[in-house]
Amino acid sequence: MLNTFRIIAFLEGVSYLLLLFVAVPVKYLMDDPQYVKMLGMPHGLLFISYLTLAILLRSEFKWNTKNFGVILLASIIPFGTFYIDRKYLKHS
Repeated sequence: MLNTFRIIAFLEGVSYLLLLFVAVPVKYLMDDPQYVKMLGMPHGLLFISYLTLAILLRSEFKWNTKNFGVILLASIIPFGTFYIDRKYLKHS
């Protein structure tokens, strides 16, 4: 399940960056919401999957409250899931 979580974390991070730095600027600068509509649903599903898997893996990896909070918070910070992979998941 760890490998699945790492893949979901990577994809969630990439989808978030694409949404923030490609789709949203295109929507507001070029008045074209197509990319937000196209990337929004996959990102939302990946976000929910990331949170769900983090909750399921918490007891297995014995993450304390602080570490678990950081892992959850990383899903809303650009590049956060990449940090989590490197700091908490790669060495597990």
